[in-house]
Amino acid sequence: MEGTNPVNKKLAAALSGGAVLVLALSGCSSDDNDDKLNSWAQEVCDAVQPQAKKIAAANTAIQKQTSDNSTPAEVQKTDAQAFQDMSDAYKAIGAAVDKAGAPDVEGGEKKKTDAVKELNTISSSYGDLKKQVDDLDTKDQAKFADGLKGIATQLDKLSQSGNDALAKLEEGDVGKAMAEQESCKSASASSPAAKS
Repeated sequence: MEGTNPVNKKLAAALSGGAVLVLALSGCSSDDNDDKLNSWAQEVCDAVQPQAKKIAAANTAIQKQTSDNSTPAEVQKTDAQAFQDMSDAYKAIGAAVDKAGAPDVEGGEKKKTDAVKELNTISSSYGDLKKQVDDLDTKDQAKFADGLKGIATQLDKLSQSGNDALAKLEEGDVGKAMAEQESCKSASASSPAAKS
């Protein structure tokens, strides 16, 4: 079993970077914003919150699998489901930003278009990773570990591109408006259990 766990730990570490990207939808400013921008921010934050939870849950599932002495088949099943959930979540976030329209700021249309495009690309990339995990050879321990290693490397890149996409969307007044929304604040809480 030695080949699987260290590699899957790397996978979990890369994944936690991806989870951070959605949870980054919370700033720390409380300036007054206009009503249009606030209502836009509320719509986006309300839609993001359940998706952020889904991504966090997928991340937790993979991390749990790394702490157990799991077989390659179990790791494959868990990881594939987690990637599918993440793909669905990013697609839903992209759709939510698209539906909300352009934020009421200078260059808002470009911000929206760029973010939606990037979120959809991330969704597709997680879908591709799910297919790659499905295709891994679980009967050959060494091959399986190598395959996971390649997937973990791709995840690192994916996390970074997602962070960049949302950072651009949240520049300036947009980020300030989002920071004021309760649903964005709760989406960024690192652990829902810690709050209750």
